[in-house]
Amino acid sequence: MNTQSKIKLLFVGDIIGKPGRYVASRVIPQLIKERELDFVIANGENAAGGFGLTGNIAKKLFSYGIDCITTGNHIWDRKEFIEEIDHYPYVLRPANYPPGTPGKGYCIIEKNNKRLGVINLQGRSGLPPIDCPFRVGEKIVEELKKGNINTILIDFHGEATAEKNAFFYWMDGKVSVIVGTHTHVQTADERILPGGTAVITDVGMTGPFDSVIGMKKEIAIKRALTQIRWRYEAGEGDLRLQGVYVEIDPQHNRALRIERITIIV
Repeated sequence: MNTQSKIKLLFVGDIIGKPGRYVASRVIPQLIKERELDFVIANGENAAGGFGLTGNIAKKLFSYGIDCITTGNHIWDRKEFIEEIDHYPYVLRPANYPPGTPGKGYCIIEKNNKRLGVINLQGRSGLPPIDCPFRVGEKIVEELKKGNINTILIDFHGEATAEKNAFFYWMDGKVSVIVGTHTHVQTADERILPGGTAVITDVGMTGPFDSVIGMKKEIAIKRALTQIRWRYEAGEGDLRLQGVYVEIDPQHNRALRIERITIIV
């Protein structure tokens, strides 16, 4: 295969507040240049102070070179974004929210004669019981393929590793990449399944690692000891970007390579 025809993409793990945005602004442009990336997708549901997303922050993330922002169960934490989300076609909320929910759950990115379908889904194990991500995901994949969009990435935002892995095998060979998000802890199980789908249970997070999954550790300890829901704040120290780099053969829509990334700033 002509190496020039490969699709090269980066998926960036959950961006946590201002520290995460700083890391993203420093590292993503550098990686785009060094790896000659075709597409950059990032989970941004915690980009606004560690909770939710706003229109202004979405614009900042796009300015770093991100093509599409996926989210999850924190997408509605900033109530003003409920009305704003429809103005941002490349900001996704989980597609398996009920019909009538603002925003959309998938999009198509076109750049330099290359096309990528991106789908956002949310698991139901340990999270609000919204519609079935398996059935909704399969239906969207079928719709995209009817439109000749065959190279597809899914962000599966879920709590349970078992649910994520069941979904991986359900979709193996139907899409090119599935990344797990939400737990903020990068897993060491990146692999390409027999059908050609690259997967990882969780890509990790981008932001302060001197923390409890991105939040100030003092507050996390205080919540654990008192069982009072003190408001979390984003941590500050040990800044890192985590994610995965993936290469795809667009002629056969099979992943050729998946590589975990951790970059300390």
